Parts: sequence; C-alpha cells; structure tokens
Amino acid sequence: MEKQNNFKRTLVTSALPYANGPVHIGHLAGVYIPADIYVRYKRLNNEEVLFIGGSDEHGVPISIKAKKEGVTPQQIVDRYHELIKKSFHELGISFDVYGRTTSSTHNQVASDFFRKLYDEGKFVEQVSEQYYDPEAKMFLADRYIVGTCPRCGNENAYGDQCEACGSSLNATDLINPHSTISGAKPILKETKHWFLPLNAYEPWLKEWILQGHTEWKHNVYGQCKSWIDGGLQPRAVSRDLDWGIPVPVEGAEGKVLYVWFDAPIGYISNTKELLPESWETWWKSPSTRLIHFIGKDNIVFHCIVFPAMLKAEGSFILPDNVPANEFSKEIKYLLAEIGLFGCMSI
Repeated sequence: MEKQNNFKRTLVTSALPYANGPVHIGHLAGVYIPADIYVRYKRLNNEEVLFIGGSDEHGVPISIKAKKEGVTPQQIVDRYHELIKKSFHELGISFDVYGRTTSSTHNQVASDFFRKLYDEGKFVEQVSEQYYDPEAKMFLADRYIVGTCPRCGNENAYGDQCEACGSSLNATDLINPHSTISGAKPILKETKHWFLPLNAYEPWLKEWILQGHTEWKHNVYGQCKSWIDGGLQPRAVSRDLDWGIPVPVEGAEGKVLYVWFDAPIGYISNTKELLPESWETWWKSPSTRLIHFIGKDNIVFHCIVFPAMLKAEGSFILPDNVPANEFSKEIKYLLAEIGLFGCMSI
C-alpha cells in the first residue's frame, strides 16, 4: 500500500537479468510481469513513472561460458542481451529503457561512483592470499578451481561449492585443487582488494529497515533482520579478473569492480542513458519514490548492500519498497497497491 508521502513521481526498476542465457518463465512471472502491471497502472492514472531495465553483463560465469565456447565475453553478452531484449519486447514488457552494463555510460557512472567512495575513504583495503595459476599467470576465481570435496569425495567440486553434496566451500578446502584454465596446481599469492565495510552501516540499517520499513513484505523484512542480527561483515568491491570495469585507481591493474557492486549501479546508468539531462531528478530528488522489483534471491543486495552503497555516496535517494516474492504473492502486492485488495501486509 502507498505510504502517505508527497511523492511526485515513481521510479521502478526490475532486476537486471544475467546475460549468459535466455530469460525464463520464472523470471517473467516473479519480476517482470508484476513490475509491468504496476507501471501500466501508474501510467493509466496519468502518474509520472519511469520503468528501468537492462542486462547484467559482467562476472565470472560469463567468462567461463566464453572460454568454453572459444569466443570473447563481449560476444556472449552481445548475443544474450539481444535475445533477452527481444523476448521482453515480444512479450510486451513496457520498459522506458533497456540498457546494459557494458555501455560506455555505465562504465563512466560506475567508475565515478567507486572513485567518489574511494576518495572519501569509504572503503577498507585488505591484503589476502588467493589461488593463482602460475602457468596462466592469473588469479583464479572460485569457479576456475576444481578439486576433491573434503566432505563427500566428489573429485569435481568447485572452489565455492560441491554440486554433488551441496556443501558450501572455500577454494582452500579442496583436496588436490587444480586450475580449470591450464590444469596447473594453483599457488597461494597475496593480492589487495577494496571492501565496503557493511558493519559500519549496521546501526543505520537497523534504524532504516527494522524501524523505518516495518511495512515491507514479511519475507523481505525477515531476511533483512536475519542478516543484520547476524552481524554484517565487510564485502569486497573488487576482484582479480580480466572481464569487467577496471578499478579506477592507480596500481589496480588486473582488477575489476566486483559484479555485485557494478550491476545495481546499472539502474542509475540506464536512467542516465535515457535522460542524460534530467536523470538526477529521478535519483536524487526526495519527491521521487524508488521501487525495486526483484526475485527473492536478490533481497540482500537490494535491501542491504545497494542501500549501503547509496548511503555511502550520500546524494542518492533510497528504495521505498522492494517487492520480492513468487508470482502469486506479487500479484497480491499489486492488487493491494491499486486498491483492489482489502487491508493486507506487503
């Protein structure tokens, strides 16, 4: 249900689908159709509303898929961006813009965002040991490391998870690990990264969410409370990888922005792509209501991580609501919003 705020406009974002495969019916039913219904209702009421979508095009899975197919990551994202965009168009999803995180606009916006936080001392630098492939001469993401699972004995467990027994792993847990790129045995090597200290924002998040947004859906509020009550930890915002937005700091060669940091900034850059002269009205005016339509697996990023990023930057508005659920409950949310359902909690 709408809060009694003096909002003049509504900015609606929908989760950016990952560009390494086609969009599927679960995505459509849980996120995009409900968001589209909500936006269309606003438009029919002659309310000022903007609907932002786009593809998430960086990260390790795209690099892995490219290597398997013998093509470049750019070729992978070009293929699936067009496929997903076409699917949305044929379904009739009425985005005002459907952008991508490999655009020059996004590169600049994300780089400027990082640099502002870096210059203001909002990050924590940490040196840690990570696996390094001495033959390929590169640090290895967890999915580039395979070995024997210490729990079930599966010889093809990944550095982050054993898909045979479902155990969550650290790469250093694996027995006889090897690089999937060269086959070499990886070595531990020091590397430096930058972290967003989520623990520093814990008191603010408690007040902003647990006291200020009790109207959020039970599953959203409950997951946020669980994360906050469990104690938040610093989260890396950079990664050793050759596919992504280069970290805009001297001495950070070979490092890119971690995709979880890069991707949500895509909402901002896609808005700027559409409205280069007036995008700030939609992202920095307190009279704008921001709503994120997402899947339930993205709650922590949209309710804790991205808001902490926006709070650290200091000039952006924060989400007023984050509908995240299965299709049936999303429809109830929409009916409540447009007054076709009785009093109900969302």
